[in-house]
Amino acid sequence: MMIRRIIRGMSYSPRVRYSTATANAPVTEKFDEFRTIEQNPANHSRAALSRFYTVPVEVRKQIFAHGGLPKNFEKQVKTFNECCLMVRQPAVEIIEHLQRTDFERPVNRFVLYGEDGAGKSLTLAHLLHYGHQQQYVLVHVPWVPNWMKRARETANSSTVDGALDLPLDGAAWLVHFKSQNGPLLNRLGLTVSRDYVWTKRETTPAGAPLLALVEHAQAALLLGQGENDGADRRLQCLFHPHTRILTENKVRITPDRITLTRPFLDITRNDWTNGVCVLAVDRLALTEERMASCLPKYLLYREGFEHLDPFVPIRVDGYNDSEYHSCIQYYLDRKWIQAAEPGFEVELKMLSCQNPYQLMQLCSSL
Repeated sequence: MMIRRIIRGMSYSPRVRYSTATANAPVTEKFDEFRTIEQNPANHSRAALSRFYTVPVEVRKQIFAHGGLPKNFEKQVKTFNECCLMVRQPAVEIIEHLQRTDFERPVNRFVLYGEDGAGKSLTLAHLLHYGHQQQYVLVHVPWVPNWMKRARETANSSTVDGALDLPLDGAAWLVHFKSQNGPLLNRLGLTVSRDYVWTKRETTPAGAPLLALVEHAQAALLLGQGENDGADRRLQCLFHPHTRILTENKVRITPDRITLTRPFLDITRNDWTNGVCVLAVDRLALTEERMASCLPKYLLYREGFEHLDPFVPIRVDGYNDSEYHSCIQYYLDRKWIQAAEPGFEVELKMLSCQNPYQLMQLCSSL
């Protein structure tokens, strides 16, 4: 089936509102029904469901400059000249949990799951913005399969026999961590509680700023998670069961033999306090086989499931009718689609099955 009643646009010009009463009558500005006036994610409640809010430019640059938004969505953000996220049930549910959490107890772990393209990545983006607003220290891995499938460089580990280091990927992650948390860490004035010796000439002494430790070693930073006297709450997005990295003998290495993954696996345990772990499982993250189910039990395998158990599963479904209507209205407002005939919404709903990614692809530029 071809969609002939949708004209795709490549640019957007701000909408001009005209009064239909008289030519000289004052124009009354009415807020769009598909937007919420509440821009602070900490205040997002069920009343704002299905509505879009705008992530400020400076916040987007700080949080997502080095990853965290799907590439196709980033193109849309550039075209629309704004980063708008829809307030959806999974994110609001986790925010409500966090607002009732006793952070003196072991960390709660939430696992997002759902069909391909249902919106798990943007739900994580919404929660990252919430964490940023609440002054959480974010420990965020945008897309773990990049390490497992497309490692930039490998090297034999000098500290763990038979393991491999990913030096360039580790350095890139440190840049990402510093970009997200640098201003907050400077404000909090967090310091390290013991000496770290890197070489005979290079050390990080106790009492040095935490950012000085960031410059030296990602592993020491994460394994020292309990050293900040409760000032550190974390959002964590990670798990991946396979790798395409080969040893010198052409043997495929398992994730537990990659030193970069070890600190992140440690931090997703529930043996620490004053934080939260938010993870996502995704069929697209698998290196080889195509899993029939999107449920965590299948995607994590037994080892991963036992590693995270107990956790709170949060399902991310495709758009409901209200969310679908808001998305269509947003595309119309951005002049991304233009309806030439009635009924185009029904046709797009059938073709996309109300899947957010499929709908975005159907409405994308030619």
